[in-house]
Amino acid sequence: MAATLLTPPATEPWTVADAKSFLRVEHDDDDALIAALIASARGQVEALTRRGLITQTWRLVLDGWPPDGRIAPRLAPLRAVTAARVYDAAGDAAAIDVERFVVDATTNAIAAPPWSLPPPGRTTAGIELDVTVGFGDSAPDVPDVLRHAVRTLVAHWYDNRGLAAIGASVAMLPGSVSAMIASYRVLSL
Repeated sequence: MAATLLTPPATEPWTVADAKSFLRVEHDDDDALIAALIASARGQVEALTRRGLITQTWRLVLDGWPPDGRIAPRLAPLRAVTAARVYDAAGDAAAIDVERFVVDATTNAIAAPPWSLPPPGRTTAGIELDVTVGFGDSAPDVPDVLRHAVRTLVAHWYDNRGLAAIGASVAMLPGSVSAMIASYRVLSL
């Protein structure tokens, strides 16, 4: 199942001012760099955990409906199905009422009775579901340990932004960040 980001988060887990305070940066020269590091660190934590930290919208593309009617995307935490469509053989989309779908937050799955869903008319990418994922709309909604993982990664990248000396090793992901995000990872087989 392919997934495409439609609407990125409207905010970040940390403001530039908060990050500068953590970094002990007292000048404004690196504000753009710090903002970029915050966005990149959020993206890295989201990619490693497969969880949206701040509310965002994604499009899931499926070839067909699962026989049991349960779709388990590798994006979490699921909040809502906002749009659904199925394509016919000519490539024309027909909307499906999103009320047919139930978001099971406990198992992070989308459920619908398979008999109630129209079959796609094409064998590849015949179904699109737009879903909202994320812990919430603002930074306080994000679990503290994940926010701290973002902040720690920003600090690591800020301190190690130059070229590494020959023979020196600069880990791209500090062990402390790996430990912080470990319990939030969505694993797949």
